[in-house]
Amino acid sequence: MARRDCETQMFRVPSEREDETKRILQEIYNALSERGYNPINQIVGYIISEDPTYITNHNNARALIRKLDRDELLATLLKNYLGI
Repeated sequence: MARRDCETQMFRVPSEREDETKRILQEIYNALSERGYNPINQIVGYIISEDPTYITNHNNARALIRKLDRDELLATLLKNYLGI
């Protein structure tokens, strides 16, 4: 088998998109809380499945989550979790 040289792909989220992602995620979290859902469980369900029915329509949260690219959302969450 021939050896293939592979380049590692780079994925970057522009910082202005990160701020928008955080703002939208906070709005979604608040909407889920207001409706009595566990926001963490619902958002994780959405991230895993990309099924928007995990997110309530309350305060337009479902439309907001659809504005976010799932890769950008995961990158933002990971960076915040790691504190970088």
